[in-house]
Amino acid sequence: MKWLIRLCQVLLAILVPFVVLMTSVRILLTPLTVDIEYKLPSVPADSYGFTLSERTADAKLALQYLINSQGISFLADQTFPNGQPLYNERELSHMQDVKNLVQKTIFGWYFAGALVVLASLVAWRIQKSKDYWIAIRDGGWATLILIFAILVGVTINFDWLFTAFHHLFFTGDTWLFFYSDTLIRLFPMEFWLNLFVALGIFTILFSGILIWVGKRANKRKRG
Repeated sequence: MKWLIRLCQVLLAILVPFVVLMTSVRILLTPLTVDIEYKLPSVPADSYGFTLSERTADAKLALQYLINSQGISFLADQTFPNGQPLYNERELSHMQDVKNLVQKTIFGWYFAGALVVLASLVAWRIQKSKDYWIAIRDGGWATLILIFAILVGVTINFDWLFTAFHHLFFTGDTWLFFYSDTLIRLFPMEFWLNLFVALGIFTILFSGILIWVGKRANKRKRG
């Protein structure tokens, strides 16, 4: 029985980092992120002609596409004021790949979150809440280690980290674009750098809360 409890603790500690990271990602997948990003001095204005209002509206629609149930026509039907398509075929293909990745990870987030909640109910039912909170605390620490490693990578060489991420999740070089392409104009490298930093801040905050709650709950159980 002890080995089974320990195995469940390990599995739970592995699930927690994914849940925390995806919670942070989902918070950032909102229109407010676009509004804040474009107000930051580190994000350059578009040098090819987008006004701030046009850029903001188009970026929010691109973000909306990633989390809605619409097909690629949602983006393919968007045009410049002169009637030319806003996105070329390469960009549309990449956005389809990104949407598939985002929606799969969001589903995984729901599933993993449900398992964490279910584990808490089972632990309470069999009177193993102490073991549950130990796993939550350990998961919080594991998340902190992971996010600090990511932030170190961002600090040392963000370009390498960004490239490695795309090679890991996407096939070939379909994610490479010209600076004049719409996706780069909407989401320049500085946009992504800020996003990674924001991801780190949210993740550190949530991890700290889990560690604190886990310790407090464990102390109460011992008391």
